[in-house]
Amino acid sequence: MLKTNPHFKALRAACAQQTLHGVVESFNSYKKLIKMYKRGELSNKPKLPKYRKKGGLAVVSYSRRWVKFTDGQLQFSLGKQVKAWFGIDNFTLPMPTNLSFDDIKEFRFTPRNNNFYLEFVYEQPKVKQVEKTEHILGIDPGLNNWLTCVSTTGKSFIIDGKKVKSQNQWYNKQVAKLKTGALQGYWDEQLAAVTEKRNRQMRDNVDKAARFIINWCLKNKVSTIVFGWNQRNKDGINIGKKNNQSFVQVPTAKLKSRIAQLCEQHGIEFVETEESYTSRSSFLDNDTLPTFGEKPVGEATPKELGWISSGKRVKRGLYRDSKGQLINADCNGAANIIRKINVSTQQLAKVVRGVLSLPHRYFLDNLSRSYRKQHCEADFNPCNNSAHESMFFKAWRTQYSPSLKLSLRMARLLYPILAPQQIPQIFTNLRRGRELGKQAKILLNYRFEENWERPLTEIKAELGLV
Repeated sequence: MLKTNPHFKALRAACAQQTLHGVVESFNSYKKLIKMYKRGELSNKPKLPKYRKKGGLAVVSYSRRWVKFTDGQLQFSLGKQVKAWFGIDNFTLPMPTNLSFDDIKEFRFTPRNNNFYLEFVYEQPKVKQVEKTEHILGIDPGLNNWLTCVSTTGKSFIIDGKKVKSQNQWYNKQVAKLKTGALQGYWDEQLAAVTEKRNRQMRDNVDKAARFIINWCLKNKVSTIVFGWNQRNKDGINIGKKNNQSFVQVPTAKLKSRIAQLCEQHGIEFVETEESYTSRSSFLDNDTLPTFGEKPVGEATPKELGWISSGKRVKRGLYRDSKGQLINADCNGAANIIRKINVSTQQLAKVVRGVLSLPHRYFLDNLSRSYRKQHCEADFNPCNNSAHESMFFKAWRTQYSPSLKLSLRMARLLYPILAPQQIPQIFTNLRRGRELGKQAKILLNYRFEENWERPLTEIKAELGLV
């Protein structure tokens, strides 16, 4: 029946079949979820897959064997109906230079906010695994302090969330402005563009924060992350109109999922635990931590009063224990989240008042240069680009014009300022660059664009860069 459908015929037959398989998988998944719901394994009843809205678009997948790669271009074939309509049977797109065609498993065309995105599916290479230790990082999510982290290594830090709030506020203002006087459900290209920009910003924030957390754990040999999370914590929330809007729009759940995904890749144990009473209980006083709905009676507390904490918040961001000592309130919560998994007292020995009082604050704007450092371990290391650039700049100066002498002097002054932590490597590479410039072939004459598919080791050997 579908073979006569013009939309089915417009696609390559294999792609159309793949789309149908996706629909079948959705209904099979729905049947399994319904069975789980009836057995009481799910709290929410799953909904039947719906028809796509009028004018809606679906994801189209191409396996690698259906795509031709010639002269740096990817050629995607189309159906016979498109050729009858428009006289074309394929279209081409450039292949990204940082990916290898042989490594790609699948190509996906994803429609989103009036744009089409080409996604490349490939198997990730093995990454650095963390050394197994007893160190734990407790994470308390919030709003202004997006992630407050306390570690049993005796360190604490905060990832600031004000940038995320600011971007969401800008988005809400733009949407309100564009929808002024319009009917409910109004949507246009401007709204789509603003929404896509906001979504990209949120994805960037999530990726940066998650990568920073993982790299921090690798550097400090932390092999367990405990993330405080209350299920359905955004449903029915009532913390004021403005706070509701800010809290609900912050993508903390996506950040949690991204951290869990990276933990699996790097061999870090990820533990999600409920965070009830972690903010009210005093870590320094070793208060008991009841589960939500369970308030045990304290030993020295009258039975009718139930459970009470030893300390309390005295103002925003400050917590005072029973001895009158002031600590950061969010750090107190993050430390208590670690206690939720019943760790030994010896593991918490380094989590003292000083650790909970002065956490280091990191801003998302300032993570762009530092958060990738641990992740880059290949021969070409863009994180150490200052040291590498100095070497190639010196080789270039040696092979070509003496007029670059002034530029090289400027580089000697600027590189140590831009990357002071790489000063020894910079001057070592300058000497190495002079040697390479003398022994290597003339680099300017080499046609790099014709050799992208060759292994880098072969090109280095051919040019004498070994």
